Amino acid sequence: MAKPSPNDRKYTREHEWAKDEGGETITMGITDYAQEMLTDVVYVELPKVGRKVRQAEPFAVVESVKSVSDIFAPVSGEVVEVNQALEAAPEIVNKDAFGEGWIARIRMSHPAELDGLMTAEQYEGHIKVAPR
Repeated sequence: MAKPSPNDRKYTREHEWAKDEGGETITMGITDYAQEMLTDVVYVELPKVGRKVRQAEPFAVVESVKSVSDIFAPVSGEVVEVNQALEAAPEIVNKDAFGEGWIARIRMSHPAELDGLMTAEQYEGHIKVAPR
């Protein structure tokens, strides 16, 4: 059973989360619900540091034993850090999707985009109607 979505972040319809780190940077990853639907994550293709991303465009890939899924940028900006630990141990995403399983940090070019994402409560309602 997926863990409840933490209230300290925002969510996309495609099951990414974005946590405002104060200032202009967010940390992002996929939700516990997403990792549960993917099952065992076997590979994470991380974006390059310095890459410019646009909100809702694919910029990383998660591969599981079941499927290959694009990861979409929750906000526009520049990738300033990636979670190198996932290269050697992609299963961290399954173990701790909302913590150690983060994927990237993005310096936002349009911080107001965060306001357009779902709250934890809205996201929980979204996944209740999502196909399983």
